[in-house]
Amino acid sequence: MSILDPILDDFFWRALLGGLGVALVAGPLGCFVVWRRMAYFGDTLAHSALLGIALGFLFQINLSLSVTITCALLAIALVYLSRSRALATDTLLGILAHSALAIGLVALSFMPDLRVDLTGYLFGDLLAMTRQDLGLILGGGAVVLALLFWLWPGLLMATIHEELARVEGFPVARLQLALMLIFSLVIAVAMKMVGVLLITALLIIPAATARRLASSPEKMVLMAIGFGMIAVSGGLTLSWNVDTPAGPSIVVSAFTVFVLVYALVRKARA
Repeated sequence: MSILDPILDDFFWRALLGGLGVALVAGPLGCFVVWRRMAYFGDTLAHSALLGIALGFLFQINLSLSVTITCALLAIALVYLSRSRALATDTLLGILAHSALAIGLVALSFMPDLRVDLTGYLFGDLLAMTRQDLGLILGGGAVVLALLFWLWPGLLMATIHEELARVEGFPVARLQLALMLIFSLVIAVAMKMVGVLLITALLIIPAATARRLASSPEKMVLMAIGFGMIAVSGGLTLSWNVDTPAGPSIVVSAFTVFVLVYALVRKARA
């Protein structure tokens, strides 16, 4: 018997460990979302996750794998379609986001024998996390962190000044595509926690909170991770004591921290 078995056998501790794992990954990735003004892009990928869920049920494959593949294909399509300049990027994102969500819902309606709790996928069901889910989150998070660490210099340079990054020899297009694919993996991993409709909030809010305080990109990443972990801990505590949904409670906790930090900083500078 492992020393961790008593912890892993308790659903609350499994949920907390899984949530902290997602916050650890969402922090650095959320910073790129804020720096690059990619919030709507994150929403588009999150909406497409529902299509991935429908296809997973249809072809009877692992849902996390199905969501990852669907989001990755949509990310690739977005990268290449945005280069054609046939449509403005925000228009293209709006079309694909709502179309993917609608196609997913319609596809599920064609499977009348399927009984699926959409609320859990849309808004998360962190307290129902199993050991396998925890392993997926921690394993996927480790892969994402390794990729971000490896690509950090190029991604940061391309974010600060794209043309200068090209002059320095960084493969800007491939870095952009890699970032989109990492997004896909994080959405698939975090789907169990906050759901496909709230994952973007967990990416953006802690990073936006950290931006108010940080004096360097690295400090912003560390602060975003910290604020994300505070949001997870506070949200789960709220859910446990007041019996509120875990995913939305985490987002409410993140928003509360955001408001408090901005209010305190504004008061300090007044």
